[in-house]
This record gives sequence, structure tokens and C-alpha cells, in this order.
Amino acid sequence: MLARVVFRPGRPLANVNKRHIEFLGFTHLRGPNMWTYAPVLEALVDIGELEDFPSNTIPGFYERLSSWLPTLVEHRCSYEVRGGFLRRLREGTWPGHILEHVTLELQNLAGLPGGFGKARETSRRGVYKVVVSAWNEQLAEAAIREARDLVMAAIDDRAFDVPAAVARLKELADTRCLGPSTASIVLAAEERRIPAIRLNRGNLVQLGYGSRQRRIWTAETELTSAIAEGISRDKELTRQLLQAVGVPVPEGRTVADADDAWSAAQEIGLPVVVKPSDGNHGRAVFTNLHTREQVDKAWSVAVQEGSSVIVERFIPGDEHRLLVVGGKLVAAARGESAWVTGNGRDSILALIDAQLNADPRRGRTEDAPLNPVRIDTAARIELANQGFEPESVPPEGVRVLIQRNGNVAFDVTELVHPSVAAAASLAVRTVGLDIAGVDLVAEDISQPLQAQRGAIVEVNAGPGLLMHLKPAAGTPQPVGRAIVDHLFPPDRDCRIPIVGVAGHVGTTAVARLVAHLLMLHGTRTGLACRDGLFVSGRRIACGDRSDRVSAERLLINRAVDAAVIENGARVLASEGLAYDRCAVGIVTGLDATQPMPERDILGVDKLFDVMRTQVDVVLPHGAAVLHAADPQVVRMAPLSDGEVIYYAANATLPAIDGHRARGGRSVHTRNGLIVLATGSEEVLLSAVSSVPVVADSADYGVESVLAAVAAAWALGVPADLIRAGIEGFAAQPAATPVEAEAAIA
Repeated sequence: MLARVVFRPGRPLANVNKRHIEFLGFTHLRGPNMWTYAPVLEALVDIGELEDFPSNTIPGFYERLSSWLPTLVEHRCSYEVRGGFLRRLREGTWPGHILEHVTLELQNLAGLPGGFGKARETSRRGVYKVVVSAWNEQLAEAAIREARDLVMAAIDDRAFDVPAAVARLKELADTRCLGPSTASIVLAAEERRIPAIRLNRGNLVQLGYGSRQRRIWTAETELTSAIAEGISRDKELTRQLLQAVGVPVPEGRTVADADDAWSAAQEIGLPVVVKPSDGNHGRAVFTNLHTREQVDKAWSVAVQEGSSVIVERFIPGDEHRLLVVGGKLVAAARGESAWVTGNGRDSILALIDAQLNADPRRGRTEDAPLNPVRIDTAARIELANQGFEPESVPPEGVRVLIQRNGNVAFDVTELVHPSVAAAASLAVRTVGLDIAGVDLVAEDISQPLQAQRGAIVEVNAGPGLLMHLKPAAGTPQPVGRAIVDHLFPPDRDCRIPIVGVAGHVGTTAVARLVAHLLMLHGTRTGLACRDGLFVSGRRIACGDRSDRVSAERLLINRAVDAAVIENGARVLASEGLAYDRCAVGIVTGLDATQPMPERDILGVDKLFDVMRTQVDVVLPHGAAVLHAADPQVVRMAPLSDGEVIYYAANATLPAIDGHRARGGRSVHTRNGLIVLATGSEEVLLSAVSSVPVVADSADYGVESVLAAVAAAWALGVPADLIRAGIEGFAAQPAATPVEAEAAIA
């Protein structure tokens, strides 16, 4: 929301001679930042002479904007009431603020939550920073551009096609954002404070950090067995395995040709089902076949879809999809046959469009719970069995079956009989999958299968979740949460210890020394700092690696049990943090003489807003390690959700005295000794003169050592080990293999 609330009367609109909204640049803050915890798009916007014309001075602007986007009434704005933003619009507000709200609303209409927004003046007149949630970078940038065009059209009293703009954003969302199944898992992870990193442009996502991560790809996980997935694709092998353990399955076998298919149908007993042995998504599956002609036609289609064809007993009843996660049934959906009723005038094709596809729940996007009904080969055979063609006109009142099974989107989770759930779980365990969709046919899911001759017909890896998330009828099921709980049971942590180091003084030295102490403690430690990128002491990349990309390389590395990450002020201001929370956040100091004019970060207050991000993300069980000699850093103490540990060479600073009086911890020096203090208790760690790096390297002052000691102490490294670590630390970075070979040569 806009910072100022004081109204400034504008000049008459006729005096406008430079009416525009121009984007001067975009910054994508992909992690926690000075504005908020979530990713945002920060747009630098020049509104030109519109600075003199708030919304209430532009005739008809309010009416046009509120009619084009009536849902803006839900924006509460600074008044914190429904309709608050529209009230601001009537009273007079500026295009930067308006752009913020319109962008959020367009994203909301495109199917994404509106989220966070702010508009702030810069030091240049008429130039604003407009900040909006960026669930996807391309989508957020497209949304703010559409918003600019919409606002300018409202200002200039020109037409603007809002539905077309929303459609363009929806199309972009469909191609750029996570699919609904993956998104449901990521959302459930976020609800449990489990971080997520998208690893490609598709649906490959990492949950957790470093060695404690798990990966998902839609509804498959890293625990999904490749062997089990191969078994599930082989329908005949699956049927044989399930039959061997006593799971009800339809009788059937693989057939060699059309003649063999008819022979199998006679052996099994009509009616039968003909389907590919390794097909998917129900393609080329023909059910309730009674004649040789029907079997021959079905075989000729099915053989083109798979490597072989299966003929099996037809089971009367409805198709069901049961979702099993970690051996437990978590959701069930029932399918319904698709019928049309003749009126004596319209063809079957026309009736399908009018009676079935007109249902607003049907659509081709992933958000639609029901698919459009189309005439495929299976539907043509079904119609032929009833004596119809797609162009036929059925008599009035005659019901015509179009699709026998499909539309599996009607929730029946609460109806599943315990024995049916047990059979589905056994089927999935037999195949060897951790997550599976079990297809079964039964007339009544609330009764045991054997009594009604119901059976399990398929076990599928990577099942779709949409039918359970957005059923056409019934209660949505928390399937994303079930998958997250499967991957991260209560006794499994998703996080590695992360130490973030920020400030204007000695951050590289602090980061390197903390990493050294953690490795001495037996922890495989990653380090991203200005000296390079390191894993377990080996430098894997040279140069300045205090950037977000390098930090993320550590977070996706399975060989990293802890990460130490240096975050410069410019990285915080231009990229945001690579991690959502940290175990320890260190701030070494603020230097008001190092502004960032290119980002309009001028003065100590704005620098404070940037650097406080490191403290904002400290976990409740973690610690903020703060330089007690810097008053601006001391101001950050209340922002920490975790403990605060002060450090400074001077033990008598007011911040340390008051903190110790409250029982807090500090690290300081006294009489040439490094002291660990908890309240009134003190532990003498080492003599400063025994820490060679302080004397040998200009980069390592005593306070850098104190900060590193405090961080290691916060992470539970024993005092004896800390002493040995600081007394044996060498400042020279480890060489890469290439550097080592060059030195030998």
C-alpha cells in the first residue's frame, strides 16, 4: 500500500502534457527481501506528470476502473475494510498505488492468489517502486504490464478488453506455473514450513534443503521405485502379481491376434474388456463387448496403443480411482457414465454439446474437474452397440450412452469399505509403489469386492490428483498434505543448519571461520562467500560467490549437511535470500557511507530495512548473532524469532550489560581473553594471542572471530572444539584441483 496518506490537490486534467506510466526497470527478488518473505517483483515506475493528478481529478476514472474490475471491492487497503481501496480511489490516490492493486487483481483473476503489494515513492519525483507478489516471474511482469495498459486506458477514457487480458495471463499461468497436482504438494509443504525449490521449468521440485531434501515430480517422488513403475505399466504382469497375493482381479490373459482375442473372450465368458497391456489414461480400453465383431474392432484399435493386448472379464459397476500414499488410502473418487437424452430434433453430437459439454465443470485446462466428452473410437463402438451413429437423431426421451466409464471426479472417500481400502493398499505394496492410483470397478464401494464380483483392474504410478483436489461433487481431499507427511514424517527434519552472514564489515572472514568450525565438528559443510564456493573444504568455484545462485547450489547439494552463506547488501537488495529461514543469522554492522543509489537505498534507515532481512528469517529455535557495538544492529534484536547472542570486543557495552542481566548470551573479550557469557556465568575460551589469524591476516579482526565463535556456540559446537578451531585456523582458502596441479607444475 502507498506510504503516504496526505491528500494533495491536483491541477485540472487539461494541463497534462506528459501523461504516461513508464517502466524504468524490473527487479526479481526471489526469496525473503526487504519487503516481505515471499518472492516479489519490484518495478521502478515513472508516472511523469500524472504525479500532479490523483485519481479524483480524472473525470470518470473511478467509474471506469471499478466497472472493469468490480472485484477490486475486496481490496481492503489502508482502511482495512472491504472496499477500502475503492474509497482511496474516490478520495484521490496516485497511479503507482493503483498499479499495485490492479496488478494483484489481474493475477488473482488469472487463478493465482493476489498476495502482497506495496507502492513507495523514491527520491525522484514521480518515480515509484511498485512491489507485487511474483508466484511466477514472467507472469508477474506480464500482469503489471497489462495493469499499466488498463490503468492508462481508464485515464485516457479508452476501451480496454479486460477478459482478453485475463485470458492471456491465464494462458501464461498454465504454461509457466506448477501444475495443480504439484502445486497442491508444494502448498501443503509450505503449510508445514517445508521450503521448496523448483528445479526445472516443469514440475520437478525439491522439498527441504541439502542432505535432508526430498524430490517430487508431480505425484511421483524420489522414493518411487523405477522397477515398480515398470511393473505398473505392464498390465498383465500387474494382474498376475495381484492375483498371486489374493487381490481380486478380473480373469483374463494376453492375446496374440484378433482370433486369439475372440478365443479368450469365449474362455472367460462374455461380456469382456479389450485393452492394451501397457496403455495409459484409459486410451483404447473397450468394455462390455458381447460379439466377435465388437472384439475384433476393439483389438484392432488396442493393438496400436500398446505392445500387446489383454482380454479380461467385464465387471459391471462404476469405475473408481483410489489414491494410496505410503500404504494408506487417502482419497477415492467414482466415475459416472455419460448419457444424453434425445429430443427428436438434434443429433447425438449436438446433444453432447448441449447436455454434457455445456457443464461449466468441463474444460480442457487442468483446473476443470471434468473433461469435455468427445466421440472417439470407444464412443463410436458404444453408440454402434446401441444402433446409433454420432450424427443420428435419437427419438424424444431415449437415453443414449456415450461413455461407459470416465469422469472419475465424484468424491466417495468416506464411503470406501475397510476391506476395499485394505485390498487397494495390498495391491500398491505388491507392485512396490509408494504413491499409486488404484483403478477398480464395483457397483457399491461401501461393500466388500468379493460379494459383488468387483475387482482391481489397474495400479498406476504418478497418479493425477486433480480429481481429489477439485471433485465435480463431494469433499476435496488433502492429498497434497498426505504426500508431504509421507515424505516428511514427524521424526524427519527437512532443514539443514544454515548460517547467513550479512553486514558491511568482515563478513567473508566470519563465514569462512564458521564453516571451518562446523567441519571440525564433523559436519559436511558448504560455504558460499566472496572467496569462492566450497563443499567440505574443497573449493569448487572461484571468484565472488556471495550471490543467490551460488547459495542455491549448496541448498540443492545432497552432500551438504550445513551451509554457511555470505549475503552482501547488494545481493539482499537485488536478489533476496536464497533460503526461507536460517538457524543462525549474523549481522556484523551497517555502514551509512555505503549507500546504493542505483537502487534508491539512501540513508541508514533504508540500509536497515535491507539488512534486517537476515534477522527476520531466523528460526524460532535459532539465534541472531548481532554486533553489540553498532546501534543500528542492536535495533534488530526484537526482529528475531529466535534467541539473540551479542558479540563485541568491549564487554561493558550497554547492549551486552542489559542482555546479560536478562540471562542472555554474549561473546566478548576481557583482559585479552575470549569469554562466553550466559547471564552472570562466564567461560574463558581462549587468549586472543592464541588465535594466529588475528595477528597474521588483516581480514580477520578479533570481532570477526567473536562473531564466528558465537555462531558455532549457537549451533551446539562444544567450547573445546571451538577453541581448537580458532587456534588452528588458517586464512588461506583451499585450492581447487586445477589450482593445486598448477602450483605443483
